[in-house]
Amino acid sequence: MGSSAVNPTVRAVVFDYGGVLTTPTRDSINAWLTEERIRPELFSATLKEWLSRNAPAGTPVHRLETGELDADGFNEAMAARLRTLDDQPVAPGDLLGRLFGRMRPEPAMLTLVRDLRERGIRTALLSNSWGDIDAYPWEQLAGLFDSTVLSGEVGLRKPDPRIYRMSLDALGLDAEQTAFVDDGAPNVDAARELGMHAVLHTGPADTRTRLAELLPAGSVPQEEIR
Repeated sequence: MGSSAVNPTVRAVVFDYGGVLTTPTRDSINAWLTEERIRPELFSATLKEWLSRNAPAGTPVHRLETGELDADGFNEAMAARLRTLDDQPVAPGDLLGRLFGRMRPEPAMLTLVRDLRERGIRTALLSNSWGDIDAYPWEQLAGLFDSTVLSGEVGLRKPDPRIYRMSLDALGLDAEQTAFVDDGAPNVDAARELGMHAVLHTGPADTRTRLAELLPAGSVPQEEIR
């Protein structure tokens, strides 16, 4: 869970995107499953098979994240595994867009990034991208990060240690000089193994508190989460 002692050597925070700088991905997914009356156990089983710690290399999710499989190919593969509650097929067209359609940038987390930057803490984005890189709201993210590493652009995905090192190299910092925030436990564990100060994101208020414990005093104001 990272040290609770203030570590004055921490000079940067690396953030995941989906589920960290956005509203929870599960909320968007659950709304999609409900609206389209998709059998949730089929989706959950597929996601576990393709994305869990024990998933074999080269699943459709892995290939999507590394850019080896395009969104249309993933949509077809996922739709083929799903059925509606009345046993009808699920349309593959823009499935990813429908799945993430209700996910929005989280204002409280964007405020946190700005607060860090205003106090001299460097920030970076390290994200496993799902399909189109242009789907990120770059107009809202502009100016928030010193470096950006996206899995689909570099052909690697978290928790591969090489993609973390890319982010560290882009910042010009050692692992122990950085904190890492992600909502995926395997990704947090991999960062910690590299020596980064890892935070498992469960919500804006908790992450703000956790970072305040890691960063130099005054770097993270404990204001009301907006």
